[in-house]
Amino acid sequence: MARPTSTARRELGNELRRLRGDRRAAGVATALGWSESKVSRIETAHTSISEDDLDRLLTIYGVPVEDRDRLRGLARSGRARAWWTPYRSSVPDPYDEFVALEAEAVWISEWENQVVPGLLQTDEYARAVIEVGADVGDEAVIHRRLALRMARQAVLTREPPPTLLMVLDEAVLHRRVGGAGVLRRQLAKLVDMGRRPGIEIRILPFSAGAHAGQGESFMVLEFASGTRGPIVHSEGLIGGLFRVTAGEVEVYRDALADLRERSLSAEDSRTVIAEREEALRCASAP
Repeated sequence: MARPTSTARRELGNELRRLRGDRRAAGVATALGWSESKVSRIETAHTSISEDDLDRLLTIYGVPVEDRDRLRGLARSGRARAWWTPYRSSVPDPYDEFVALEAEAVWISEWENQVVPGLLQTDEYARAVIEVGADVGDEAVIHRRLALRMARQAVLTREPPPTLLMVLDEAVLHRRVGGAGVLRRQLAKLVDMGRRPGIEIRILPFSAGAHAGQGESFMVLEFASGTRGPIVHSEGLIGGLFRVTAGEVEVYRDALADLRERSLSAEDSRTVIAEREEALRCASAP
């Protein structure tokens, strides 16, 4: 089964198709000494393009030299081997695209009503979540998916790191994923992560009652100005789903704003998480 192409290559292809405008692909190919299929493969992101070929193409399209840096950057990214390539055989196709987008995001906001979000999971907690996946077949797959999930967390230490907002249902603090000990250590990590600059963790208490996020957990990814619009990603039993239209994204942004408004402050949330961690510690003491 074909894998999704890199988002950078796809974005470059779309931009080149726009620049070509009404020109026939065959005419462009003839002018460059290419085949028409080469123009098509570049535009559809099925192949990368060298910087020399890109410059020749942009010259035909009349793009000034000083305006080419962004497109050159996309071409370089499209040629690069993605860091998650070794794990691709172990995850569904849509997840491949999600990892690429998450790695580019400058602002990540997530609502989770079942488990701790992947970016904040300990390895033992993550393993417990992965092991119950509907499509997990063997230990090797579990191991590779766990390695990918842990590798994703490197996005939090890049320079500059993305800004993170995580709103968690209070039920997440009580669901004993992996058992009491695993949950306790996971909660201790949440307390630590919540103290870091640029990371805001909030708990939506049971007392909040009905809210806008009752239907599903989801993530809103936002990107550097001038690159791409925000994208919503939600996961189901058989894969992820992207929502990209402005109207759809706005619905999820409004839901996230409602959830944040109803949740405890970041400071009070840390207190609640720490108290729950301490309760589990005391319960396990001899």
